[in-house]
Amino acid sequence: MRILPPDQTVLDHVEARGPAIVARAVEWANVNSGSRNAAGLEAVLSLLEAEARRLPADVVRVPTAGSTTVADDGSVRAEAHADALKITARPDAPVQVVLTGHYDTVFPADSAFQTVTTRPDGALNGPGVADMKGGISVLLAALEAFELHPDRDRVGWTVLLSPDEEIGSPASAPLLAELGARGHLGLTYEPSLPDGTLAGARKGSGNYHLVVTGKAAHAGRAFHEGANAVAGAALLAVRLHALNGRRDGVTVNVAKIAGGGPLNVVADNAVVRFNVRVPDAASADWIEAEVRALAAEPPLPGLTLALHGGMTRPPKPMDASQTALFEAVREAGALLGQSIAWKPSGGVCEGNNLHAAGLPNIDTLGVVGGDIHSDQEFAWPASFVERAQLSALILCKVASGEIDALKLKQLRLETA
Repeated sequence: MRILPPDQTVLDHVEARGPAIVARAVEWANVNSGSRNAAGLEAVLSLLEAEARRLPADVVRVPTAGSTTVADDGSVRAEAHADALKITARPDAPVQVVLTGHYDTVFPADSAFQTVTTRPDGALNGPGVADMKGGISVLLAALEAFELHPDRDRVGWTVLLSPDEEIGSPASAPLLAELGARGHLGLTYEPSLPDGTLAGARKGSGNYHLVVTGKAAHAGRAFHEGANAVAGAALLAVRLHALNGRRDGVTVNVAKIAGGGPLNVVADNAVVRFNVRVPDAASADWIEAEVRALAAEPPLPGLTLALHGGMTRPPKPMDASQTALFEAVREAGALLGQSIAWKPSGGVCEGNNLHAAGLPNIDTLGVVGGDIHSDQEFAWPASFVERAQLSALILCKVASGEIDALKLKQLRLETA
């Protein structure tokens, strides 16, 4: 591969738009859009929709499916989610690229972390500035520039911006699966690791909620008539934790126990919430069987158990398609003077869903930053142009055939 004059025109367009690419990400990050902040999600969605209409593409809001949540009292409640934004150009082109991102953040509406500032070292510090409103700005900048390329008609593209990635994509998962099945190549805009390294193989993830129901009784007069759900939950938490170390790469994190009430009442309800991480499909089957077996045996007489949840992100191994794609991206990066490396990650994202649906993808093409999910979250302003140019060049090379998206898709299907 080499940078040809039409490619350079695309890259120059990104460079010229640099200040605007950063500025709009800051504007979006200054609007809180925690995953359950309906008003904030709507406000950011409107901003993104307006920006997307600058592109020569169809822009539509897509309703997402509802989901259920388990409350701390063990009740199961329906939950609605905001719309996704779908942006589509040339859906009948021979090569289809799927680009995804999310506009929700982990910061609730009442978070003290609400605005973007500039640190003394020049980094931007703000909620979602890296994860991933900066990434969305990079994504849109790459597409805007790519539309100047003379070979653009060979490539169709679809963008999906979802409202629920930070809570496991319960509502947008079907949309991701549909796009992954019919696309040839995926690009997702989570931030890179702080040193610019990309995530390679990813573990799979599952979220579970184990409801423990007991029997209330007066703790003094009738203690032995009760069945203590909180005590049962504690025993279950210990049993879950004991699964760690029994299979390579599998971890179980007991994150929260909720329930109980007044000190003079035997607790009749509790919920154990836990997350599992697995390196491969066989490990996912193993931990699922272990969890279900545990949930079938109440730890104390008089208790009943109800298990909710399951695997939400399948594992994403470095199969032949992923390896070939990373090598192509490394070559494209070298043309730009960018050293592209990758390493395994225990984290999960939409890239897991896309891979499971049959789509080879790179899922850390967003800005260079770090300390995400904390009030120290940061992004380096220079990386906005660098990453947008990398994505734009990838698209140019897909259009020229130098990155063979059809072959990558075939490789993925052969290993599915």
